[in-house]
Amino acid sequence: MHELLERILRDGPVLTDAAWGTQLQDRGLPIGHCPDEWNLSHPELVEQVAGAYVDAGSRIILTNTFRANCIALAGSDLESEVVALNREGAQISVRASAGRAHVFGSIGPSGQMLCTGQVTESDLLTAFTEQAEGLVEGGVDAIVIETMADLAEAKVALAAARPTGLPVVVCAVFDSGKDLDRTMMGNTVEQVAQELTDAGADVIGANCGQGIASFVEICRRLHAATERPIWIKANAGVPQMDGEQVVYETTAAEFAEHGSRVFAEGASFLGGCCGTGPEHIQALCKRCDK
Repeated sequence: MHELLERILRDGPVLTDAAWGTQLQDRGLPIGHCPDEWNLSHPELVEQVAGAYVDAGSRIILTNTFRANCIALAGSDLESEVVALNREGAQISVRASAGRAHVFGSIGPSGQMLCTGQVTESDLLTAFTEQAEGLVEGGVDAIVIETMADLAEAKVALAAARPTGLPVVVCAVFDSGKDLDRTMMGNTVEQVAQELTDAGADVIGANCGQGIASFVEICRRLHAATERPIWIKANAGVPQMDGEQVVYETTAAEFAEHGSRVFAEGASFLGGCCGTGPEHIQALCKRCDK
């Protein structure tokens, strides 16, 4: 295990942060606007989100860089700002952490499909390498490749991140198949765990796609399929529409109750994804203290 991960996990499982997009929307980010752009135009509001998670008890916070790769931003004014978006996003979270939490740089999917020829592995490698280098310039402690529906794309992103020498977390989305336990491309939990282990991921996990109750079994299967630490970031339930507003119905207390079961099934890192916020991290902290 990477020395940094050993140090972080020395005292047991670790709480990460929760959702960023909805937190930024609460601070005025227009729906449909690229959240990553706020690293340049509204850094003080992005720093508020990061700081709120540190104050809530997160020992690891991410960066506001989920879409900050040149493929996802192609054709926009931000396409030429990839390095700046990632560097500034990292520096914002580092400032907010104030030495109280580690900062893991977020790399999300390209939004294009390898299997249909929309993008090539070479394109992806170039894009993710540029993003990883920007995050390193900003001072991140590790890299998180997250919300990957395509295992092939996830492995290319891992190949781009590994040369940084930092620990790399890789997370897939399991929301397909009869039992909602496969990726969009049909990969099982066990296949994902094995292939990412073989490819050299330092931590393997799952995020998004489902509410936290479903992650109890996913975590158990991941933990059984690899010796790598397990990273879980679940949604606050399945989104519901209340008029024009998206609502997530899992309360912070319910999230924490299921979170304790996820820890029991072998998670080393636990946080939240869509619909979660600082209150969910606070509830997890209280549950862990008990």
